[in-house]
Amino acid sequence: MGRAKKVVLAYSGGVDTSVCIPYLKQEWGVEEVITLAADLGQGEELEPIREKALKSGASESLIADVRETFIKDYAFKAIQANAIYENRYPLATALARPLIAKALVETAHKYEADAIAHGCTGKGNDQVRFDVAVAAMNPRLKILAPAREWGMSREETIAYGERFGIPSPVKKSSPYSIDKNMLGRSIEAGLLEDPSYEPPEEIYEMTKAIANTPDEPEYIEIGFTKGIPTTLNGESKTPIEIISQLNQLVGNHGVGRIDMIENRLVGIKSREIYESPAMVALIQAHRDLESLTLTADVSHYKRGIEETYSQLIYNGLWFSPLKAALDAFIEKTQERVSGTVRMKLFKGNAIVVGRRSDNSLYNPELATYGSEDQFDHKAAEGFIYIWGLPTRIWSQQK
Repeated sequence: MGRAKKVVLAYSGGVDTSVCIPYLKQEWGVEEVITLAADLGQGEELEPIREKALKSGASESLIADVRETFIKDYAFKAIQANAIYENRYPLATALARPLIAKALVETAHKYEADAIAHGCTGKGNDQVRFDVAVAAMNPRLKILAPAREWGMSREETIAYGERFGIPSPVKKSSPYSIDKNMLGRSIEAGLLEDPSYEPPEEIYEMTKAIANTPDEPEYIEIGFTKGIPTTLNGESKTPIEIISQLNQLVGNHGVGRIDMIENRLVGIKSREIYESPAMVALIQAHRDLESLTLTADVSHYKRGIEETYSQLIYNGLWFSPLKAALDAFIEKTQERVSGTVRMKLFKGNAIVVGRRSDNSLYNPELATYGSEDQFDHKAAEGFIYIWGLPTRIWSQQK
């Protein structure tokens, strides 16, 4: 099945994406496969991954270090939007997909490839995210998804790869499917597919069990500039430093574990386990700072925008007209969201205990119940009459 001559393949080094290389060439008549592995801070050794692609038949094996842009241009935008899917998941994995797609398209342009390929199956969200993002950036590029079509079981896929010199996994394969980057980990499959099954402690890596967390609370201060985290405990930090150090600090206290039944875009429910310590703490702190610096109407209206924004990210519409329009709205709201939030980390909780900002809209003279009170209490009666007038008329008509 000849579909394309030169293909850029999103490559992870796993069984599926490795088998994609000979499969594309043998079954679909692809002449040349170029692999691209994105360094998202997943911690894996990338050189062995690069070499494995070449041994599997790739003509070139590329590594793209996209860690800084991942934080600055994707994670920080999500924090400004307080983007949490279904009020639980801070989109750590979903945020990486449009960035990988962008790198794939740029590589395809550079090498004059006529197609993009990935190893996603037909049941997940990632196939949608890759396909739609690529189409948004270059609708002329073909999109190939061998694993969505080959119909092989895990065992058959491994056997197919062995025919072309791809070694089967030496160690016993983990029963779980794990995706990891700087923002967090997602864990699914295996025994976790039973929604009543309690996740074993062994699946976690970034967060401590509550029983093993410190017995004394720890306080941290996160500084924001126009909605973007810039300092930690009073010291300026790079984007990567803020995320990596917060992951360590917050995860050490057992904060950032999520166990949820999630509504996938393809129409099925799936049980997902996530660890995302830094993102959980940052979004909580950022939202709190907004409560101090945004007017009531902007704050209330933005809540609906945040829900839409998180759905756009989850559903693969990062590169879309609506997302671009919402970006402009969110950027405008962040002009005054600068200040510091103090959090207390203790036994699985990240609790905001204080906040301050030069742009604070909190007026102690108006809020106080003490002798310094400057609020005009007499004005309340007339206000209540006018405010309640429609209700009064409605009641009379009844």
